[in-house]
Amino acid sequence: MSSPVIDTRWNLPASGMPDSWFNILPRMPEPLKPPLHPATREPVGPADLEPIFPMALIEQEMSSQPWIDIPGKVVDVLTLWRPTPLVRARRLEEALQTPARIYYKDESVSPPGSHKPNTAVAQAYFNQKEGTTRLATETGAGQWGSALSFACSLLGLECKVYMVRASFHQKPYRRVMIETWGGQVEPSPVDDPDHPGSLGTAISDAVRDAGSRPDTHYSLGSVLNHVLLHQTVIGLEAKKQLDLAGERLPDVVISSCGGGSNLGGLSLPFVEDPEVRLMAVEPSSCPTLTEGRFDYDFGDTAGLTPLLAMYTLGHDFVPPSIHAGGLRYHGDSPIISELVRSGRMGAVAYPQGKVFEAAVQWARSQGTIPAPETSHAVRAVIDEALAAREEGTERVILFNYSGHGLLDLSAYDDYLTGKLD
Repeated sequence: MSSPVIDTRWNLPASGMPDSWFNILPRMPEPLKPPLHPATREPVGPADLEPIFPMALIEQEMSSQPWIDIPGKVVDVLTLWRPTPLVRARRLEEALQTPARIYYKDESVSPPGSHKPNTAVAQAYFNQKEGTTRLATETGAGQWGSALSFACSLLGLECKVYMVRASFHQKPYRRVMIETWGGQVEPSPVDDPDHPGSLGTAISDAVRDAGSRPDTHYSLGSVLNHVLLHQTVIGLEAKKQLDLAGERLPDVVISSCGGGSNLGGLSLPFVEDPEVRLMAVEPSSCPTLTEGRFDYDFGDTAGLTPLLAMYTLGHDFVPPSIHAGGLRYHGDSPIISELVRSGRMGAVAYPQGKVFEAAVQWARSQGTIPAPETSHAVRAVIDEALAAREEGTERVILFNYSGHGLLDLSAYDDYLTGKLD
C-alpha cells in the first residue's frame, strides 16, 4: 500500500484574497513622526507631494482608516497569481532534525518572481486613474523595476527604470525582463559612469526625471507607508492559511529587510498579536537597523526627497556591491524603524557568505533556489530552527519567500567557485 499523502501546501481560492489592505498606522505603538520638506524642514502636506505622487497614494500614506478597500481592477490583476501558496518546509525540517515547524509564503510565483507586484499594480492603477501616462523609478537588484514594468505593461503606462549600476552589470537578465515588458532601463548614477551606484543615487535620478516631465510621476518600491500597506495581502492570506493547516499563530515571523516592503507585508498583520515575535534580517555590509542611527534623513543621495524619521546609515552611504542588491539601502521604512525602536520588532544582520551557505542548504533540501535577498531570511530561519533543536522545544516559524533566484545564478557561481567576497 502507498503511504498516506502528507500536506505541505495550503492554497486559497481566488475569492480568498483579501478585499481590503490592513493599515498599521492607527495601530502603531507610537504615532509616526511626520516627513519634513527638504528645503523648509517643515512637515510636508499633500500639496508638497502632488508633483510626484497621485492623490490617492498621498491619502493612503497618511490615512488613519484601519482598513482600505482594494479596487476591483487591482484585484483583477492580482488574481493572475494570488492568493499565493503557504508551504511547509518539511524536507528542511528533516535535514535540520529540528522540532520546529517551518512555513513560508511563496511570493516567487508572481510573473516577475517576487512580492513586488503587489504594490506595483496598485501604484500603476492609481496613477493611471488620475491621468498619468509615465512612471519613473529606481531599482536595486531589479525585482522592483521588473515588477513596475510588468504592472505598467498591463495598465498601459510607460516605465523608466534607473538601475543601480553594480546590479545593472551583475544582473543583465533583470534588465531584459524590464525591457520585455516595455520598460526602459538606464544605469545609475547617470552622471558618474565610474560610480557603482546605490538605491539612494537611483532614487535621485528617478525623482529628477519625474520632476522634469508633466506626464510622469515617481513610483517607489519600498519604504513608504502606502507601499507596506499594499503588501499586507501577504500576511492576511498567511493568517487564513495557517488556520487551514490547523496551525496556531507562529512563534516568530521572519523576513529580509532592505527598505521594509516584504517584511512589512508579512509581519504587519501580526503586530497586534503580542505572542508573535517579529524579526527583520539585513546584510551586515548595510546594517541599517542593527547599526544605524534613528534620525531624520533624506531618502535619496541628492537630498531631493522629504526627510523621514528612520534608522539610517546616512544618505551618502554607498554600500559594497553585494549580490543582494535589493537590501543595499541606507535607510528603512519609518513604520519598520518605529517598530524596531519600540522593541516590537527585532533585527539581525548576516554576511553574504553565511547567507549563501544557507541558500544552498535550502536548495539541496527544498529544491528551489532563493533570491539573495530572500536568502537572508532563510539564514535566520535555519538559525531559529537549530535553536529549537538545541532547546528541544517546538517552534512555529513563518517567513516570506520573497523571490526566486533564477536570475541571480552569477551570485551562486561566485559562491560555489569561492569568488564571493
